[in-house]
Amino acid sequence: MMQIKVISIPVFGDEALNEELNVLLRSKKILQVERHLVQLPAGAAWAFCVEYIEDLSPESKGKEKQDYRQILDADSFRRYLALREWRRVTAEKENVPVFALFTNDELAELAKFSSLTLVEMKSVRV
Repeated sequence: MMQIKVISIPVFGDEALNEELNVLLRSKKILQVERHLVQLPAGAAWAFCVEYIEDLSPESKGKEKQDYRQILDADSFRRYLALREWRRVTAEKENVPVFALFTNDELAELAKFSSLTLVEMKSVRV
């Protein structure tokens, strides 16, 4: 279920609010972040609207780590590794945690397709 959190952080100061935002961004699967500079009675502030869902990473579910080499066939495992690399690079560019893009389980399911269409990607459920 999608959640929304709005945080206003004064341009100068209030490190506690900065840390609150950083904790939220690290601990949830972020769907979208909007940022605007606003003028408040107390001065200028950044207003962040964060859309997220709860962290779906395996660690947050209490699941043991999967050995995808054992689960996937050789071709699927190669695709899985390529998808993980794409996810890592994209997450670095977007400055988000990797699980915000896809969990390992989602990547493993996507890797089972020899070619992906948007319809196939949307059909993946883990």
